[in-house]
Amino acid sequence: MAIRTILTQGDPALNKKCHPVTKFDGKLGDLLDDLKETLAQANGMGLAAPQVGILRRAVIVVPDPEKDEMIELINPEIVAEEGEQDGLEGCLSIPGMWGYVKRPNWVKVRAQDRRGNWFETEGTELAARCFCHELEHLEGHMYDEHTDRLYTSEELDDMMSGEEEDRRRERE
Repeated sequence: MAIRTILTQGDPALNKKCHPVTKFDGKLGDLLDDLKETLAQANGMGLAAPQVGILRRAVIVVPDPEKDEMIELINPEIVAEEGEQDGLEGCLSIPGMWGYVKRPNWVKVRAQDRRGNWFETEGTELAARCFCHELEHLEGHMYDEHTDRLYTSEELDDMMSGEEEDRRRERE
């Protein structure tokens, strides 16, 4: 396993549509293992193969940050979605920036595992957001296309501090 370099906004690979995975072999296993190690090192919620320069339809998702679980999704597609949520998103390929993005509140994803077996998984709230975000990378899109404004970490800290102060005043 190896930690790979995560490409950042402006790299042309991030804007290209990925090809389906057709070979379920050791090379794919190595890619998935590298994606997992890279994601863990970066402390992220998901990582798509194009973010490390591989134009294949493969992603790793952490559906629940409180559990030590990473889901491998090969050739994934969203087959159902419901509801709507509006929340903050960040991306390892746009480091230090955040934006508010509307996403479905629940999604069901159909994908293959590293051996080529089809399965379905689903997620709500943060997991649904993560599935949608990572699958968009496979189409050459990024979350900043859905937001009116990107915020720096410092701006977010200021916003959160202001909200905490407002809540404190309401309790008094």
